[in-house]
Amino acid sequence: MPENLSENICQEAAFERIYNKYSDDVHNFLYYKYGAQFNPRDKAQEAFIKLWDNCKKVTFAKAKSFLFTVANNMMLNDIKHQKVVLKHKKTKPKHFTNETPEFVLEQDQYLEKYNKVLASLKEEQRVAFLMNKVEGKKQSEIAEFLGVTQKVVEYRIYSAFNVLKKELENFKLK
Repeated sequence: MPENLSENICQEAAFERIYNKYSDDVHNFLYYKYGAQFNPRDKAQEAFIKLWDNCKKVTFAKAKSFLFTVANNMMLNDIKHQKVVLKHKKTKPKHFTNETPEFVLEQDQYLEKYNKVLASLKEEQRVAFLMNKVEGKKQSEIAEFLGVTQKVVEYRIYSAFNVLKKELENFKLK
């Protein structure tokens, strides 16, 4: 035993003494508290690895407390992880939607018709409309980008909207 309990344990001989003294105790503590399914021998070894990694910070007097605390925390983390895994296994992936096949078909047909009407618009109308409604650009930004006045952009969006409203039933925009 070292004469000074505040001596650091980075020396191999001091660390070996700690290992020989506490390894079985740490293992038994974990085994009795958590059982064999969480590999208490491995957790005890990992605790000693952490002790070695932190040997400059942990004194001889604090080594036992450090080992038991680290080993217990590792075991708790492992249990917590297992709970998450089990919870994830219990949730079944959703392979269905609440929409009826008729709704899905109508939606596809509507989208197809919308794309045809959009393609039939004049290019100026389509560009102004899509920049405003899809990209979310303001009319002043579109006017600056296209090199026209804001009134021209407003008219193009308005006329595109009227064509879409006329060609598509129930066409509404937010």
